[in-house]
Amino acid sequence: MTRTFAYIISVLFHPLIIPSYVLVTLLAINPFMFGVNSIWGNPIILLQVFLSTFMLPTFSLLMLRQLDFVKSIELEEREDRIIPFIVTGIFYIGLAVFLIKTPNHSPHILTVFILGATIGLWLCFLINLFTKISIHAVAIAGFLAIVILAMQQLEFDQLLFDMGSLGVVSLSMRTLLMIVILFTGIVGTSRLLLKAHEPFQVYLGYFVGFLTQFISNNFLTNY
Repeated sequence: MTRTFAYIISVLFHPLIIPSYVLVTLLAINPFMFGVNSIWGNPIILLQVFLSTFMLPTFSLLMLRQLDFVKSIELEEREDRIIPFIVTGIFYIGLAVFLIKTPNHSPHILTVFILGATIGLWLCFLINLFTKISIHAVAIAGFLAIVILAMQQLEFDQLLFDMGSLGVVSLSMRTLLMIVILFTGIVGTSRLLLKAHEPFQVYLGYFVGFLTQFISNNFLTNY
């Protein structure tokens, strides 16, 4: 794996875009639990998640860079991550609280993921006070955990992706799981090849991302 490929993977699987990937995946598994019959049938929830977890945090990061609160948008230094963690964490808390307080707005499994991602983000903030942690690893491990939870909780074994003129692509849940496991390893390897993290920081990220989804699921199941 070359550094160029590793960089592309890091961009494509940036932590802030993972929630949008998760939402599209859940819509592909069963759009009916969102009250629609296709992936793009509920633009409101798509826009809400994309804005809260990607657009607003990204815009805030760019503003912080312009104001010299951070040295680089790559957030390579541990100290540079403190303010972005707080700002992004506030957006995530807002979305998580909204989903919890309005259970009819979205399915349980999406709320589990957003709450888990929020818990993971703030846990990373605390860990970052002492050492760096791979947020890429946290995010992709959270994706892996939610796929496992979806397999346990949802009575569907196929994902359907409407590719327009190319037709509908069908993918089994087991195949999806294997793909996500593969990319979980690729993302971690990419961060190591780019020398963005030490191995321990990547493994710690995997642990936090995976664990917080199950903590979230347990909490919301008994909420």
